[in-house]
This record gives sequence, structure tokens and C-alpha cells, in this order.
Amino acid sequence: MTAQHIAVVDDETAITELLAHYLATHGFRTTQLHSGRDLMALMPSDPPELVLLDLGLPGEDGFAIARQLREHWRCGLVIITGRGDAVDKVVGLEVGADDYVTKPFDLRELVARIKAVLRRMEPPTLAAAAPVPAASPAAPLAPSGPALGFLGWRLDLAARRLDDPAGAEVRLTTGEFELLATLAQHGGRVLSRDFLLEQTRGREAAPFDRTIDVQVGRLRKKLEADPENPQIIKSVRGAGYIFIPPVGPVA
Repeated sequence: MTAQHIAVVDDETAITELLAHYLATHGFRTTQLHSGRDLMALMPSDPPELVLLDLGLPGEDGFAIARQLREHWRCGLVIITGRGDAVDKVVGLEVGADDYVTKPFDLRELVARIKAVLRRMEPPTLAAAAPVPAASPAAPLAPSGPALGFLGWRLDLAARRLDDPAGAEVRLTTGEFELLATLAQHGGRVLSRDFLLEQTRGREAAPFDRTIDVQVGRLRKKLEADPENPQIIKSVRGAGYIFIPPVGPVA
């Protein structure tokens, strides 16, 4: 089996070398990079399955790099940074990171988080990052496995793809897809944040983790006609969230 490719982006050579060596002992192939420009140059020629991105790159906006990566490429994204502020973590998740790890971190924990993100990218197969194609509403979508439909939307669980009622693909991060799939598969039931965290992040979930709230907010912006008055994913005060519309299998 081909080793999974991880791009390590940090301006400190000592850190990229340490991470590259440790990840290699766990069977990963790594590329050490020291700027966002280097990362964007790498993506077309040797795209990784996952990017470890330091926010504190000199002269560069780490959040902007993360946003650019998420807008144009499909891959796992784990932010590694010395910024432990809760606001920075929320912003990191809002721009599409699958996880956020603060320095100093335990290498074993980091590898566990990387593996968790990569697992959530399966099935059907784990592919290296690919350019995000332009939406093509007129293009027919061949059935590729079990799919769920609601209010004209189509959520393909095998292809990990969401199409809007017009047939255009709506891009979702790994975490957003996992959350939407969990909510849709348990439609009509109130699901607690703890349950949603367990289903989407497993043991990697931390106490008081706000990931679910952030991702629900992002999903509402993509699904709801009026995100401030949601009709698809509703909050239940003190209990969690509930997926409102009827859900059924579609071709």
C-alpha cells in the first residue's frame, strides 16, 4: 500500500524535521515546507492527503492560507500553532480546518488526531488532495452508493458529496460532511453535542469542545435559505440539535 502523504508546513526547520521523522516511523510519507507559497506550489504536482499547517508563518496570514487551501483543494487539514486562544481555534475551524492542535503537543496525540481525520475521509477510498471542480448543475450524477435525500438535496454517503436541489455540488469539509451525515441519518431525533462529537471525532473529542457549534453554523450557511432562522438543523436549548426535514433513500 502506498504511504499516505502529509505536508508539514512550519517556518521552524527543527519542527518540520522532528515531525517528518516521527511521522515516517508511523508509515507516512512527508514533505517539509516553510511557507504558504511553498505549499501552494506543491499542491498541483504532489498533492498530500493531509496538511499540517502552522498559523504563525512569518509575513503570512495562516488563516488565509487555510482558507485558500480549503477553497481549492480536497484534503485533510490540521492546524498546529502556538496560539491557544479560543477565538483563534474557532476561526481556524470556521475556515475549514478538520482539527486544531496547540503547541507544545504530544507527538502520539498528534498522530492519533491525524489518523482520525484520515479515517473520516473514508470511504469509498482515500485519495490525495484533488482540485475542487467547478460546480456543474447540468452534469448528471451517476449513482455511486447509498444516498439520502431531503428537500431536494442529495447526500451521497459513498461519494461523500452533497448536491443542492439544482444539482450543483456544495463543498463540505470532512467534519461538515460527517456531522451532516450523522444528523440526517438520525433525522427527527434530538442529538446531544456529546453524541455528535463522539460520532464525528470519537475519542479525540475534548471536553467543552465547540467544534459542533461551529460546524453547525457553517452547515446552516450552506443549507439554509435564512441561516438566522434555520429550518433544517434546529437547536434544542440545553439538549443539542435536531434534523427537521424528512429523509429518505434516493438513487
